[in-house]
Amino acid sequence: MNRDATARDGTAHVAPRETLCKSALNTTGIPGYDYCMNPYTGCTHACLYCYASFMCRFTDHSEPWGEFLDVKTNFPEVLAKQLGGRRKHPEGRVLIGTVTDAYQPAEARFRLTAASLELLAEYQLLDVNILTKSDLVRRDAGILRRLPKCEVGFTITTMDRSVSDVLEPGASPPEHRLAAAAELLGSGVSVWVFIAPLLPGLTDTEASLSALYRALLAAGIGKIRLDRLNPYPGVVRRLKDVYRRCFPKAAADLEACLRDRESYRRDVADRLRRIGA
Repeated sequence: MNRDATARDGTAHVAPRETLCKSALNTTGIPGYDYCMNPYTGCTHACLYCYASFMCRFTDHSEPWGEFLDVKTNFPEVLAKQLGGRRKHPEGRVLIGTVTDAYQPAEARFRLTAASLELLAEYQLLDVNILTKSDLVRRDAGILRRLPKCEVGFTITTMDRSVSDVLEPGASPPEHRLAAAAELLGSGVSVWVFIAPLLPGLTDTEASLSALYRALLAAGIGKIRLDRLNPYPGVVRRLKDVYRRCFPKAAADLEACLRDRESYRRDVADRLRRIGA
């Protein structure tokens, strides 16, 4: 399949497989969080830089990352038992969507995330945090407002569709994510934006970062975090291939970043200072 030509429907080429899970709420080592929740295995957003592609080796799928999806159909039922069980009730912060996107297109059909949020709102035990690249999350604004200390983070790497269409083929277009972020913010939900990863020669340029920051500030979003590219071998392999085919003029920037991470960090810091970020 030619990923570069994939439409942004996220499911056109994937037949979801229904599975069962034993646990819905799991402990996590992610700093700042106590638990994680992932209602799906796999993610049809198919972002080429996604670190979660390591999950492939924990499944029985032979398809590449982004081309399979398991739907944990009993996820809400299992979560209800964990929240209301006789053992000590869970407390702390939960991050939804650590190795999948809980609002990828299949959620419109299966509504596992919505059902889980309803339970979290009912029990009022956990501070809920969501990280997504989908504007579908706006559907659940009413539930989100009922959650204690709820935050929704939108990953937006660039406002340039010629870049995002290639690197994030199944995700909502960046302008749709931005509109959803502004809508949730206006409805009283706490929102932040994650610019990640910074991609050498593509999304880390002064022009790209300036355009994105202007768009975020115009939308009223002041809580912004950034992260540089983590050079996982599988991610680097995919990126080198797509740079060669689609962004050959930026290939040297990618190689320079991989060769000298510290110099790259300083260069990015200088750019951010110049644009006042």
